[in-house]
Amino acid sequence: MPTILIVDDDPAILEILRAYLQAEGYTVLEAADGHAARALLPRADLAVLDWMLPGVCGVDLALEARAEGLTLPLLMLTARGEEEDRLRGLDTGVDDYVVKPFSPREVVARVRALLRRSGVQAQVNHGGLRIDLRSHAVTLDGAPLELSRLEFDLLTALAHHPGLAWTRERLLERVWASDGSGTERVVDVHITALRRKLGDTSDAPRFIETIRGVGYRFRED
Repeated sequence: MPTILIVDDDPAILEILRAYLQAEGYTVLEAADGHAARALLPRADLAVLDWMLPGVCGVDLALEARAEGLTLPLLMLTARGEEEDRLRGLDTGVDDYVVKPFSPREVVARVRALLRRSGVQAQVNHGGLRIDLRSHAVTLDGAPLELSRLEFDLLTALAHHPGLAWTRERLLERVWASDGSGTERVVDVHITALRRKLGDTSDAPRFIETIRGVGYRFRED
């Protein structure tokens, strides 16, 4: 299932949103301040951001995320409900806006809608490849594929965003939750193993393409 990052300095809000989102089957990451959220954003498929945060506010986090090319949907939670504040939040690149106090069920519904609009779904079907995020099952032309956890996470990250170029550094952050200590060679080794299982060849890749000098991408066609 997609991974949702909740960023809020109120433990009660973290607890209730975690419970509701996990009940829907989502994987949940949490951060209580903007600095902690920075490291987790590349690992998330969607982020729920509080406006007022210690360290770095939600508005600045949204601006940074968009400046760095992160395309994940952003949902802003805030007590600031004036029209001017809502417009300012949307102008930062936030995709939706919920005013406190809020209904947790409404937040879940907004999350579901944003994920649907962004194309992040519980299943990916592409050219004979089927990925089921609920069961962690992968089939190719109807035959099951045995993937390691890292191979599954790597394939899911790429397949959820066909055509998007991923640098090795970004894949380390997303799949390995790396703090910068990992090596790009680790990515190459796992891509090679994954391609072998997918039947990809370097001269005629069916699914995963190499972008010379950049990294990798999942084919769109």
